[in-house]
Amino acid sequence: MKQILITLTILSLIACSGDTTKADIALNTIQCGMCKNTIESGVAEVDGVVKVEVDTEKKVGHVIYKAGVVNLAVIEGAIAALGYDANETKADPDAYAELPGCCQKGGMH
Repeated sequence: MKQILITLTILSLIACSGDTTKADIALNTIQCGMCKNTIESGVAEVDGVVKVEVDTEKKVGHVIYKAGVVNLAVIEGAIAALGYDANETKADPDAYAELPGCCQKGGMH
């Protein structure tokens, strides 16, 4: 019985993982750890996003998402709405203006 449960669990994980897509998003305007937290928590709320990690040193976001639910343009738009550039999608200027000083270019680190 235990082997059957393990086999079913493995099969369900394989079946569910087939519809995910990985993407790297250039985040050239991020400045600090607060930027990282804002983007990670904001993007995690997007329906279809499975995982998001931001590397502040490399200024890149690594995203895993369900391509049947959401696409990269929507994720980039969500990041832009938070006030940050995402690949070629420019930050919403009003959202950028509302960011703390440390999150704006030239801000205190």
